Amino acid sequence: MSTATRAPAPSLRAQAYESFQQQILKANIRPGQFVSQRELVQLLGMPLGAVRELIPRLEAEGLLHTVPQRGLQIAHVDLKLINNAFQLRLVLEREAAVRFASSVSDADLAAIEDAHLRIVRRARKGPIDDTLLTDATTVDWGLHDLMIDALGNELISQTYRVNSLRVRLIRLEGSLLSPEALLPAMEEHLWFIDALKRRDAHAVAQRLEHHIESAHRRVLGLPRPPLPWSPKEPT
Repeated sequence: MSTATRAPAPSLRAQAYESFQQQILKANIRPGQFVSQRELVQLLGMPLGAVRELIPRLEAEGLLHTVPQRGLQIAHVDLKLINNAFQLRLVLEREAAVRFASSVSDADLAAIEDAHLRIVRRARKGPIDDTLLTDATTVDWGLHDLMIDALGNELISQTYRVNSLRVRLIRLEGSLLSPEALLPAMEEHLWFIDALKRRDAHAVAQRLEHHIESAHRRVLGLPRPPLPWSPKEPT
């Protein structure tokens, strides 16, 4: 009798890292916040040993640092971090998007587009509540994560995930996906998906740059660049 091969269970340190990410997404960990090891244990729901093993990784990734006589401080968001994080995001995603345009199947693109259109329909019917904002954020970041992972390069995926945490900390400090930003963000994605469907590598790169610059400007409190495209009304 054969038994199915099971993936090994993640280590406690890996579980603690995943919990740390979730606390950022839930805004329970904020930029510049000071926390003690005991508070991290409570926040992450992990044993002290796992948290102690996690701290050097977070320090190496620039997500946390130790302040003498103050404790542990979550990365503080400043202009340099914002600009660096968005520049890195653009460098990684532009290559991933161009390759994704030639490798993604028509069926997968149709499913991606449909997920965005469902968010748009819900937003236009209203209300735009926390549940819809959470679902929209999942669809938004899901496409970016999918393109990066399609490269099949674990080093790039890991670097991208760490930078995504920085960007999400920045969004907590600056501007979360709000009811006002939801529809424009989805429309930018649909414009980008239109280029993917046409397998137009030049347009894919150009529209991705527009989308990331739009997010960058929103975080800085600047108006987003106009979208040179009118999306069709979803049916």
